[in-house]
Amino acid sequence: MAKPTATRRLEVALLGSRGIPACYGGYETFMEELGERLVARGVGVTVYCRSHYTPRSLRRHRGVDLVVLPTVRTKHLDTPVHTLLSCCHAIFRRYDAALVVNGANALFVPLLRFARIPTALHVDGIERRRAKWGPFGRWVYTLSERLARFVPDRLVTDAEVIRRHYRERHRTDSIMIPYGVTPTPPEREEWLERLGLARRGYFLYVSRFEPENNPHRVIEAYRDVPGDLPLVMVGSAPYAESFVARLRRSADPRVLFPGAIYGDGYRELLSHALAYVHATEVGGTHPALVEAMGYGNCMLVNDTAENREVAGDCALYFSASKPSTLGPLMTRLVGAPDTATAWRERARERARERFSWDAVTASYLALFEELAGRRQEPA
Repeated sequence: MAKPTATRRLEVALLGSRGIPACYGGYETFMEELGERLVARGVGVTVYCRSHYTPRSLRRHRGVDLVVLPTVRTKHLDTPVHTLLSCCHAIFRRYDAALVVNGANALFVPLLRFARIPTALHVDGIERRRAKWGPFGRWVYTLSERLARFVPDRLVTDAEVIRRHYRERHRTDSIMIPYGVTPTPPEREEWLERLGLARRGYFLYVSRFEPENNPHRVIEAYRDVPGDLPLVMVGSAPYAESFVARLRRSADPRVLFPGAIYGDGYRELLSHALAYVHATEVGGTHPALVEAMGYGNCMLVNDTAENREVAGDCALYFSASKPSTLGPLMTRLVGAPDTATAWRERARERARERFSWDAVTASYLALFEELAGRRQEPA
């Protein structure tokens, strides 16, 4: 196949997420932001989407081509079945390079490489540590972590901590490309009015409601915080209805559960919180953490190596395993809300310096160009 030239644009495929438009989590937002920016740079981008997430009738979004395929909508089969079908579809398309996200999808990368589509695999955190997985799920992620050493052409990590893990444990190097944020000031205050919130008058938590993201411990810590400033818990969790139900039962009346919020509403809540609580304990660079920093929040962050790598010295740290370490930080801000101002600017500046979508796009474009060049090598 001819090497991409000025007369033939680079064609890349993004596989492994739920798809776009982004209405779920970090991988979906990543593909939307990256895809749009690659298209603006003259690259043809196709994102593979799940039919229960993206309408089948939607063929393009922000200049990105969409392929919508079915899957088996259960906790353990949703991702692998869709990725398998996506790879089977992709091998008949003339892609110059592909990016597969989610370490569990390492199992399917050989299909793309068999079709001579140079492929990068993006691994998030050390997924086998997530509490939601039983023995079988942990085994799959353990196997995938080992496969990630050799099945892709390039391995991509989004945090130096995870890059170091693969280097030290598996003797495998990776290219480290972080997440990005480009703050867009909200035009309205619809959600503040809908929830009865005042500017700088609430705590904000945004994440999937899963045990390793510690929403239950944030709620526990908040019980001892005096006053009437609400705690807004934004998020949801597929296949975890009983856990979410327990969260709601354990919360006091000041805790609000508006569900998952995206787009302008999400940006609106990020822009006006008194402080943002980030309690995750598994993963690399968490998109929600980067976004909260970019929107200039006072950051209350669970003290893990990955989170410290992102937030550095622009956050107040607590231990999620000890809710008693979070409550006093929240209480301090309730009593002296003006102390949050300096922390906000520090967070905004760090995000501006380290987490630019334009820089992220440039890194991925260089990666795809490198991979496309490899396609010319003899089989």
